[in-house]
Amino acid sequence: MHVYFSGIGGTGISALAVIAKQAGYDVSGSDARNSQYLDYLRQKGVTDTHVGLAREQIAEVHSKNPIDWYVYGSAQPLDFPDNPEFVFCQENGIKMSKRDEFVSEILNQKKLKMIAVAGTHGKTTTTAMAVWLFKQLGVPVSYSVGAKISFGDMGNFDPASQYFIYEADEFDRNFLSFYPEVSLITGIDWDHPDIYPSREEYYAAFRQFLGQGKLSYTWQDDAKRLGVQASDSLELIDEHDSEIDSNVHLSGHVNRQDAWLVASSLAKLLDKPREELIEALNKFPGLSRRFEQLAPNLYTDYAHTPAKIRGALQAAHEVAGDNVVVVYEGLHNTRQHFIKDELAALFDGVKQLYVVPSYLARENPNLELLTPDKLLNLLSNLSREHAATAQLNDDLAAKIREHTDQGDLVLALSAGSGNSLDEWLREQFK
Repeated sequence: MHVYFSGIGGTGISALAVIAKQAGYDVSGSDARNSQYLDYLRQKGVTDTHVGLAREQIAEVHSKNPIDWYVYGSAQPLDFPDNPEFVFCQENGIKMSKRDEFVSEILNQKKLKMIAVAGTHGKTTTTAMAVWLFKQLGVPVSYSVGAKISFGDMGNFDPASQYFIYEADEFDRNFLSFYPEVSLITGIDWDHPDIYPSREEYYAAFRQFLGQGKLSYTWQDDAKRLGVQASDSLELIDEHDSEIDSNVHLSGHVNRQDAWLVASSLAKLLDKPREELIEALNKFPGLSRRFEQLAPNLYTDYAHTPAKIRGALQAAHEVAGDNVVVVYEGLHNTRQHFIKDELAALFDGVKQLYVVPSYLARENPNLELLTPDKLLNLLSNLSREHAATAQLNDDLAAKIREHTDQGDLVLALSAGSGNSLDEWLREQFK
């Protein structure tokens, strides 16, 4: 079967493309912009890719090897409502679906049981930790992680595996397509108002997700938010347990919580004591764009919601005390409007803040563009005392080098796709 992935440079779709290639499918695809993920895919044998969404390009691919299934990411119809690839597939009778349907196809064809990791924040790190744990124990596993990892591919299909560990994204209600063997909820805080207009709608989706798993695990505080109680199919874990920080030795409190959740949730499945799993997780090497060190004193993190930002800042202060400098790139203008009240005081405790233009994608055209100057004006008086606007240019690169040279920890809060702060930093400091 020939599967064509649109948006193949996205984190979730690129991992799925690698899985499909390893599972024996013919794989091709396109993305609207070039990125490091396209280079990554080529290294993994997914070479039939191109930049652009032109009809002529997909038609040429189809003429050489007829496309059986066209898979696209949840954001594709929003970002490109007039996508010529959609029209081409409709005219040529090519099966079209979002990624969740193709994931279900792989699960059914390969007879895999899903371990799903969902939540507003922490799901990528938690997914990667679960994969690391299986690998450390020598248990064959297939998986999809929404970031690059040093101990394997972003996506992997192992024919000897019984389980498929999946980062189950709530955007566009993707996670509601699955009925996992085991579900982990890492943390809940209202997000994606374009999909869930109210907090209650967001919570209702997570309640439904919990009900679809055979056995689910979540934190006690999140259970209170959702209005659910422990049962035979739902186990609650105390996120305030003092043993978390005393037994888990990873940097950053949120990372220690993620590791505790993984060990507590998978101990029964793997038939191992939690203490043994914690020992393996204490060796977790981290992953791309999650407090990832790019150069001495320079870190990048995908934190883009208030809870994620607070977690990244806590880790930075844990390492560098008061000497934390932040370069902030908002992920989506729509989200900046949504979080602007919480954004005001988030950076009160840093030494210096640079605000660069937000990374724009699937935006609401009716919303005012919050430029760096306008974002700066939304900050508290305390934050504005040590804040400035900046552009991705030589001047900012020089300031970052000045800070790192004098011993400050520079934390870049950034998107990770093409033309983002993250990619610019990788070019400047490689």
